[in-house]
Amino acid sequence: MGSSGMRSSGIDGPRLRHAGALAKQAVAEITVATRGRGFVDVTRAVRDAIGESGVAFGLATVFCRHTSASLTIQENADPDVTRDLLDALDHLAPRDAPYRHGAEGPDDMPAHIRTMLTDTSLAIPVVDGALALGTWQGIYLVEHRDRPHRRELVVVVQGA
Repeated sequence: MGSSGMRSSGIDGPRLRHAGALAKQAVAEITVATRGRGFVDVTRAVRDAIGESGVAFGLATVFCRHTSASLTIQENADPDVTRDLLDALDHLAPRDAPYRHGAEGPDDMPAHIRTMLTDTSLAIPVVDGALALGTWQGIYLVEHRDRPHRRELVVVVQGA
């Protein structure tokens, strides 16, 4: 038992893989053409940005430049997951609620709420030149508007 009286079984680590100064940084811009409301897997585009950066160990930040679209890391194996998540967001921010802001259409204010409930930026470790995502994790842009849009992402990679 440790000094706090808690058992530490089941914990392995930490293992230091690399220690050094931040020597590299890169910025990439990714444009995503959405088809309207739904999830777009952008994992490959972000991986490509990491590969081009030359960073082996560090951190990638992905930022969405919009207030009616967002980012998330979710399961990439079963498409029912993203469908269920869209249904959940519809329940949390319904289109037919009496919103004050409606000048840009009935899907606009719910889109802002859905963005607030999700993320506009993600920070992902880079290890051995690759995103340190889990086996079933993918990076998704979530389009909250009904119609297609061109969305811009900025990827900043820093490390060594």
